[in-house]
Amino acid sequence: MFSGIQEILLIVLIVLGIFLVPRMLKPLPAPQKVVLHRPAMRFSWTLRLAIVISILWPLACAVYFRPWQQAMIPSAVIGIGPVVVGWSVYWVVAGIKKR
Repeated sequence: MFSGIQEILLIVLIVLGIFLVPRMLKPLPAPQKVVLHRPAMRFSWTLRLAIVISILWPLACAVYFRPWQQAMIPSAVIGIGPVVVGWSVYWVVAGIKKR
């Protein structure tokens, strides 16, 4: 009969230990999260203008030359060519400035 009471007391001690011991211990501080802030890219008006022209120029050339009806080469050379050359020059100049 004594062993039954010991088992019940042991279960009560385990349950109390599960609920009371974590409350008595001080909680560890949470590790600080490292937040990397990328600076927001702010475009100047000249860069915005260049982006808009880079989109509108090939579209205007496509409407004028109609590459789906005629040869595709004039549309590619006159439509996409200046945009590719312009952004290539911008990329090289920006690399030189950063150096």
